Amino acid sequence: MTNNDVLRKVRFIFDFSDDKMIKLFGLGGLKVSRSEVSDWLKQDEHESFKTCEDVVLASFLNGLIVDKRGSKDGAEVVAETRLTNNQVFAKLKIALNLKAEDILELIELANFKISRHELSAFFRRSTHKHYRECKNQVLRQFLQGLQLKHRPADVNE
Repeated sequence: MTNNDVLRKVRFIFDFSDDKMIKLFGLGGLKVSRSEVSDWLKQDEHESFKTCEDVVLASFLNGLIVDKRGSKDGAEVVAETRLTNNQVFAKLKIALNLKAEDILELIELANFKISRHELSAFFRRSTHKHYRECKNQVLRQFLQGLQLKHRPADVNE
């Protein structure tokens, strides 16, 4: 999935307004304009479409964590300059305060199944021998499950 896809999907699932999106970016340490947010949310074919860089999505997800869970004491969180599906998945898990059972239920809502062991492998350090790369399909099914839970009437959109 592209960063723009993730951004569009999260916005849709939680029905965030432009103002809320700008606030979330700000909480993540990135000051953005309404037009920048609009360009990132446009479809890829649109002439004003702009690619959402890793650091931009990381800032948004960090802001979502701060918004949902509160800020941590100590050093300010710095957005990653390189973002993987595993990191996106982990940030959403943290922001939404999801446990393994919750994630497995969400994925199952989307008619997809993975084991608890497969799931835990996504959240390990990349140097761990049981680490597993999160493929686009898994992240897509997780986001689909979130949509089914939070916006069941809008599933076909």
